Amino acid sequence: MKEKLKKIQTKIDNDPKLKEAVERIKPRKNIWGILGIVVFFFVPELVTYIWQDELIAWAHSHALSEIIFTQRWLYKQLEEMFISGVSYVNITIGALLLFWVLRSK
Repeated sequence: MKEKLKKIQTKIDNDPKLKEAVERIKPRKNIWGILGIVVFFFVPELVTYIWQDELIAWAHSHALSEIIFTQRWLYKQLEEMFISGVSYVNITIGALLLFWVLRSK
């Protein structure tokens, strides 16, 4: 089993297509790459942390007053999302991406 895993690891290490794919998905080390990570991973969690109660109340009031079932269901889902609080998974992914971008080669 260990030998099989070593073979797979060497194939992964020597695969040029995989290296190219990883380089394509890696955010660039410029202001837009870093700002993109911050905006998409940290700012929504900060907004949720600061205004969680107001967002829950807003979604709940719209869920009660909405006429169309689909929109009412969407507001209930939004309410559930804000009730769950800050997503530590998002923060972890954002921190790992920042570390990946900012580390020196």
